[in-house]
Amino acid sequence: MTELNEKLLREALSLPSHLRTILIDKLIESLNIPIQKEIDDLWAAEAEKRISDINSGKVKSISGENVFEEILSRFKK
Repeated sequence: MTELNEKLLREALSLPSHLRTILIDKLIESLNIPIQKEIDDLWAAEAEKRISDINSGKVKSISGENVFEEILSRFKK
């Protein structure tokens, strides 16, 4: 780690905890990694889309029982 990096780290660690929390949030946001809320929102949107597709008849649902019967039949061959 360079001297500048070490100084920056020391200064960041000397901040009060609420400011370190803000800094952490900003650093994580800068990585452009999806956060859990974004992931949850995407899954919720996907679930709503799938429900809409089933309700509109766009896709046909298959019972879990039928799915497992099909899987078992493939392995019996």
